[in-house]
Amino acid sequence: MSPLMMIIFSSGGAELLFNKVKKHDVNLPDRNEKWNMRSFLPWIRDNLLQERPELFMQGETVRPGILVLVNDADWELMGELDYELQDKDRIVFISTLHGG
Repeated sequence: MSPLMMIIFSSGGAELLFNKVKKHDVNLPDRNEKWNMRSFLPWIRDNLLQERPELFMQGETVRPGILVLVNDADWELMGELDYELQDKDRIVFISTLHGG
């Protein structure tokens, strides 16, 4: 499999988990299996998150309160964890939870 280039955005407070960086251009490493969201989320946790991974993931998926968009569409319409990543996908994580 050839490596995939991904663009990852975070906002609504989610960028705080990524050291306040809102945009990441990443190249996913080659692997024998195709990349899907199920394998991509742990990769993000292990390689991009700077702090408090428990605020990003719960089990094998994102925590409730984090909206995930794949190419501007809700990932629920794309198959969530089973969505197979494509080269140059835009993945957006938006926190919908705000403290007060």
